[in-house]
Amino acid sequence: MMPRQTREPIERVLLVGKRDSPRATAEVRRLARFLEGLDVGVVYDAGSARAVGARPARDLEGVGLCVVVGGDGTLLAAARSLAGRPIPILGVNLGGLGFMAETGPRQAVARLRQVLAGRHEVGRRMTLEATLVRGRRPGLKQSALNDVVIAKSAIARMIELKVKINGSLVTTYRADGLIVSTPTGSTAYSLSAGGPIILPDMDALLISPICPHTLSMRPLVVPGDARVELTLASEGSKVYLTLDGQVGQMLEPGDRVRVRRGPADVLMVRPRRLNYFDVLRRKLRWG
Repeated sequence: MMPRQTREPIERVLLVGKRDSPRATAEVRRLARFLEGLDVGVVYDAGSARAVGARPARDLEGVGLCVVVGGDGTLLAAARSLAGRPIPILGVNLGGLGFMAETGPRQAVARLRQVLAGRHEVGRRMTLEATLVRGRRPGLKQSALNDVVIAKSAIARMIELKVKINGSLVTTYRADGLIVSTPTGSTAYSLSAGGPIILPDMDALLISPICPHTLSMRPLVVPGDARVELTLASEGSKVYLTLDGQVGQMLEPGDRVRVRRGPADVLMVRPRRLNYFDVLRRKLRWG
């Protein structure tokens, strides 16, 4: 998953702004004016189109770049909506940490100039595909860029989750929940649960328990092509499946959630010669 350089001309750009954010709407308008001044076509997702008074894009034919204005949450939603299309995403961060949306509003126009001139790299981020199986029937099937989480409700007691990898039993976790994350997601919920940071270009999955009953139950790193199956083995608790913290469904005892690598990577615009350790030092305030 090495980054690749691209010099193909970008003639059409999709703009996606954080919903119900006047600041994001103002920035989307500003970037649209800049792009239109360069005779670059601009289209909008449905939410941004309503905010700026334009029509949403009917199709993404010819779109060579997606600019997401908001935070990592907005970027996660945009990545799922692109559904594996080979459209690189440039994130303009209006929020806090912003591990994926690294460019701020002050640098946004300059970064766009670099991208339009081909002075950038495109990195690949692996995704997850989660399938809920209830009885013999597959149900919800959804992709995620960060993580797949099974967790109890706030006041429920500890739950039991049986974990298999490639068909082999690993253990039954007794915990508040379990996180299966990509390397990209290792700096999200998994990090708060005590999981390690995995560099985003690594080919791996991370399994992190949330507040395990036994301290010997530690996070586990497995190959990126591993097939993970999580079975809800406990009863009497409200338990939820969530993907990227945005898409979810309540689980029933005996439900199985199958997680594997997604069929398509997400493409992320990044500056040339970006050092990820510089990002970590800046975002996590190391040293």
